[in-house]
Amino acid sequence: MAGYKLQETEIIKALVNLPGWTVKEGKLHKEYKFTSFSEAMGWMVNVGIQAEAMGHHPEWFNVYNLVSVTLITYDLGHVISNLDIELAKKMEAVFNR
Repeated sequence: MAGYKLQETEIIKALVNLPGWTVKEGKLHKEYKFTSFSEAMGWMVNVGIQAEAMGHHPEWFNVYNLVSVTLITYDLGHVISNLDIELAKKMEAVFNR
């Protein structure tokens, strides 16, 4: 899948279907809270496999049951792209299983 920069209106429209996601310092951002560390790690492994298949990787930080995620596309000049929205959707799908 080829990446392309999204316009601000496209980002706003996409966020309607991505609850809890915001734009923070020019990047997509969300914090996920799990019931345990192992649940958080399981989610990260599942999402990591999907991210690797996309060739698009998140910035994330984990402490116990909390995972903080930031998405941006470096290859297009540090912008929010369609790839970031796609990965956010995949993260939501795994989280809501």
